[in-house]
Amino acid sequence: MLWYTVKLLVLLPLIGGMIWASLRLAKRLQGRLGAPQNGTRAVRIVETVMLSPTLRLAVLEFHGREILVSTSRNGLVRLAEAPARARFEAVEPAEQAA
Repeated sequence: MLWYTVKLLVLLPLIGGMIWASLRLAKRLQGRLGAPQNGTRAVRIVETVMLSPTLRLAVLEFHGREILVSTSRNGLVRLAEAPARARFEAVEPAEQAA
């Protein structure tokens, strides 16, 4: 019984660490694997919202248009389309003089 407990105390954190590391690696490599070489993409995901575990809304930008789609296990359904909004870059406030 003691040997089983020792193995459990050693292997359980080891397996948990391996799961955590694989999730971080997958998140880091997610954007790199499918990107074209020149860095420009035809489709850009603007925003996603999870409605339920199997249903998600996504706004895609494609050739100057924003397309609202619903994603589920059955596939994608286009819901609406509108002209793309202007992109705003985040501007940091200027440093204040002391």
